[in-house]
Amino acid sequence: MSGQPDLGRADLVTMLAELTAKPVDAVPDRLGSMELAWLVHLVEQRYDRRLDLTDDQLAGIRTVDDALTVFQTSLTAPADG
Repeated sequence: MSGQPDLGRADLVTMLAELTAKPVDAVPDRLGSMELAWLVHLVEQRYDRRLDLTDDQLAGIRTVDDALTVFQTSLTAPADG
């Protein structure tokens, strides 16, 4: 994959809405560990790529916007292989 992934904030919020069974506009911005694990799983499935995030990256994800930044960075990094 090259260039910027088509992953946006709205995509992540929609994924969280599926997990929580809440309307998109009721999804909180803060993420717990379960929500973060769910997002990592779905993003990996969507892009058929393991994100392989470091402990520091994971610890820095507290909000949807944090997750978006980390995921986009990971998705645009060259894949090992």
